[in-house]
Amino acid sequence: MARRSLSPLTRAYQRNLKALTQAALGSGKRIARRVSDAAAQQLKPPPGPGDWIAGAALGPAGARAFHLYRPPALQLQPGEKLPLMVMLHGCAQTGREFAIATRMNRVADRERFLVLYPEQDRLANAQGCWNWYDRRSGKADAEAATLMAAIDQVLLLYPADRDRVAVAGLSAGASMAALLATRYPLRFRAVAMHSGVAPGAARSPATALGAMRGRHVPPMPATAVGKAMGAAAVFGTLPPLLILHGDADSVVAPSNAGSGAEVWAVATGARPGAVRALQRGKRHPMRVTDYVRAGQTVVTLCEIAGLGHAWSGGATSMRFTDAAGPDASKLVWAFAARQFRRTMATP
Repeated sequence: MARRSLSPLTRAYQRNLKALTQAALGSGKRIARRVSDAAAQQLKPPPGPGDWIAGAALGPAGARAFHLYRPPALQLQPGEKLPLMVMLHGCAQTGREFAIATRMNRVADRERFLVLYPEQDRLANAQGCWNWYDRRSGKADAEAATLMAAIDQVLLLYPADRDRVAVAGLSAGASMAALLATRYPLRFRAVAMHSGVAPGAARSPATALGAMRGRHVPPMPATAVGKAMGAAAVFGTLPPLLILHGDADSVVAPSNAGSGAEVWAVATGARPGAVRALQRGKRHPMRVTDYVRAGQTVVTLCEIAGLGHAWSGGATSMRFTDAAGPDASKLVWAFAARQFRRTMATP
């Protein structure tokens, strides 16, 4: 039987279909290559001489990857353990990007401490944000417990000192750092919030957005602190808190900084001292207020003039940084180191 010839319209359709298929395959290969390159980039150690050790921890929120930075050429004395700084990235960041942006590893090289960079799973939050606000569903507490599992794993496997652990974060990472400190107050010697929402200001995605914009933010009366922060966070058990926030922040309202300091002060019985102005060279000036109880600084509030939603003093090559600000990484470490010295001096 003679084969029926195809019509011009059918032949044109087949040619177009073939071209579209080839284009789709080519696009798919390009997308797959970009995804592969991005994944390889995240596995690549950040610049620096130390070790970038990959790991993962399993907890109530599932598995979370992390990297541990270990300074180079550590020569530890028998039984010696090092302080551990936990760094929680902000939304749209990775642990590697946060390490490069903050340059905390450089401080670790000089001061000899370990740095843990947990990684949020994009399946848990598409924007890479820590779910610090989702208290009603239990997701926030589950994530906090999973982060504690990562910390415990590092304490078990590496020469990290369980009595000298501090946690710091940016934006969503700052709010998660505060949640960790209020849920596990005896596990941390210091906590630092950079551009985060005041503790206890949100319990759901809707209230988180309001708090970020400066609505429904404390100050709270003393009777409300326990409800907002948890019974474990009252009666003076909270670790000392450092708050860094720019007064030009258009993402998280600057009012969160003062509100966070007041909530912490109420929970610990601290009172504010005089505001003092500080500026180093041409860097952004800042207003500093210490909240003191029994002669000890419990909260230090640093309000940085002209700083937006960015890590102060960070690397110019990265997002969410402002190199013109005071060096937040040095400030965070100096604050934590003071608390560590107090711990070592306590009999």
